[in-house]
Amino acid sequence: MWPNRRLCDLFKIEHPIIQAPMAGSATPELAAAVSNAGGLGSLGCASMLPDGLRNVARQMRASTERPFNLNFFVFPRPDTSDAVLTKVIDRLRPYYEELSLDEPSRRLPPIGPGFDEEKLELLLEIRPPVVSFHFGIPGAAVVGRLKEAGIVIISTATNVAEAVKLADSGADAVIAQGWEAGGHRGSHSPNGPGDGVGTMALVPQVVDAVKLPVIAAGGIADGRGIAAAFALGASGVQIGTGFLSCDEAGTDASRRALIRSATDMDTMVTDAFSGRAARAKRTRYALEMEESRTRLPDFPQMVALSAPLSADAKGDFAFHLYGQAAALNRELPAGQLVRTLVAETNAVFEALSAGKTTPT
Repeated sequence: MWPNRRLCDLFKIEHPIIQAPMAGSATPELAAAVSNAGGLGSLGCASMLPDGLRNVARQMRASTERPFNLNFFVFPRPDTSDAVLTKVIDRLRPYYEELSLDEPSRRLPPIGPGFDEEKLELLLEIRPPVVSFHFGIPGAAVVGRLKEAGIVIISTATNVAEAVKLADSGADAVIAQGWEAGGHRGSHSPNGPGDGVGTMALVPQVVDAVKLPVIAAGGIADGRGIAAAFALGASGVQIGTGFLSCDEAGTDASRRALIRSATDMDTMVTDAFSGRAARAKRTRYALEMEESRTRLPDFPQMVALSAPLSADAKGDFAFHLYGQAAALNRELPAGQLVRTLVAETNAVFEALSAGKTTPT
């Protein structure tokens, strides 16, 4: 039924539907269920220690014989100056006092870089079928070693220039992530919360700019969105928020409740929690931090300062990541959701071929 099978052939999957990695929410059970249903299940592995990474790879291979994807972040070692740290602590101090928290920490954790030699050697040991990257792509030598091991490499672009860079760097496919997407934007360098291109505008321009299969992401939640992505020239889609309501997802109860009552205007893009732009639930903290801009510690060191705030039960400070199409979510087992998405997309294709605007 798929009019473009480039992604299916590349990944050796039945349906060109990727479940986004979503670290902390994408569980091995969710990823395996998506893969078993013919899509590509994914796991966010950026913060996993070696034993944890080996363990999830074993879990995946025990739960599915089909391809799956492990995802990693690419970012330089953070280097936050004392001056930046002092200013952001002064900015956050009233929030800490409001919540009766201790003074913000003046010691940021040593982190990074996002992808290093240790992670490379682990991947060469584990050899997952697909590896995806966020915030860029490793150097050509690293990509070459992964591909020599038979691993398919994909990464995220939020504009055409980033897509071209991925193609030139050896990626096998490009995820064109539109502004609507929930979670951290995959921009290759930190950018402002207001800097973004919507999926409808981004995907066809990326398709025109690179010869690789393009994966549309951002605001896609049902068969109508999937069919639209193919009409724009994409070879498949990546869906994140749509899988957050699945039984197997590790979505906490408070975020499930928010998604259950979500509207298209619930979210905003903010860097106030991690130091990089991410689409999340609109909150007082995020809005006030945006209204009074302060230079923040480098990603992901800012998390050490925002975590005590977001851990508080008050909604004013919560960090709930989801996208603009959350109102379209269905609470279904992941395999059933994949089958539903395929059936809906097929119905749209058939309606369009029959000269109708929507399925009946």
